Amino acid sequence: MEQSITIEKLTTGYKHKGNQSIISRSLTAALNKGELTCLLGPNGAGKSTLLRTLCGFQPALDGQIEVMGQNLKAYTQKDLAKLISVVLTDNRNIRNMTAYDVVGIGRSPYTGFWGKLSETDKSVIEKCFEWVGISDLKERKMETLSDGECQKVMIAKAIAQETPIIFLDEPTAYLDYPSKIQMMMLLHRLAKTLKKSIFLSTHDLEHALQIADQVWLLDKEKGLVTGTPEDLSIEGEVERYFNREGISFDKELCTFQISHETARQVAMKGDKSKLEYQLCQKALMRNGIQPVESTPDCPISIRIPGDGTYRLLENEKELYNVTRIEHLLHTIVPAIIRHQIATIREEAGMKPYE
Repeated sequence: MEQSITIEKLTTGYKHKGNQSIISRSLTAALNKGELTCLLGPNGAGKSTLLRTLCGFQPALDGQIEVMGQNLKAYTQKDLAKLISVVLTDNRNIRNMTAYDVVGIGRSPYTGFWGKLSETDKSVIEKCFEWVGISDLKERKMETLSDGECQKVMIAKAIAQETPIIFLDEPTAYLDYPSKIQMMMLLHRLAKTLKKSIFLSTHDLEHALQIADQVWLLDKEKGLVTGTPEDLSIEGEVERYFNREGISFDKELCTFQISHETARQVAMKGDKSKLEYQLCQKALMRNGIQPVESTPDCPISIRIPGDGTYRLLENEKELYNVTRIEHLLHTIVPAIIRHQIATIREEAGMKPYE
């Protein structure tokens, strides 16, 4: 695989009055052409610092960065503008400019002193709007666009810059869930179609694990590991970097699961492969109830026959027959508590309820 950026024993951080503040040290990795690579890590891991260092916004404290086979320090800012384009998170302050004007700024490395767009420049801009799928936004003012539309405009601007490398800092921040997925899929498609190295930092861990070609996991103490989401899952690196109490990682699905604490058990019968069974199980766990095969000490049970109903039984006698999990939850806890109280009263030799 052809590489666009390589780093070796890189140390990132800041210099202030002769002192160094090290954020990350001894990082070694590479970005491949035609791939979407996601930089993941907890808050404070140094993701934004690494991103700024790689694109030349701040100097490295130690180590080496090579861009397209040449040391980063050998490039002028004008040279870098033809190799790396950058999309930052907050673009909501752009005013009094149309989307076309903003995308046109991406052509500035090629337009000369006066910044006049040639016919070639205009053709590139038009293609960028088409690639990103926002041709209908060309004449819209930036302040009238949604966060997702603004981000797409900035990505079109980065593509118009015609660089082999695109860096994005939290491109899915402020977006709703469907827009996050669309944005990640768009970036993956652009990396493949245009043969670019697209590198982004994100907190959307599960989206990255499902869509990215490569993942960089960064942590101050654990350092940097890289690989495909699948390899990092198999090797246990994702768990090592992100597992916390109450959270478990499903290696097969590359997703995290919440582990609920349960205080009660209830017998539940039905077809475990059915969606109704699985979601009912999830709802019970969330409410502190562990579904099991049988509960000898408790006559309360649930049946899910697969006909759209949820049935609550006591000693195999049906108490309730409902069509929504919500209604089942409203009835099951009182039923279990009533049985527990009755058991306590019986063991204490108290009279049953009237």
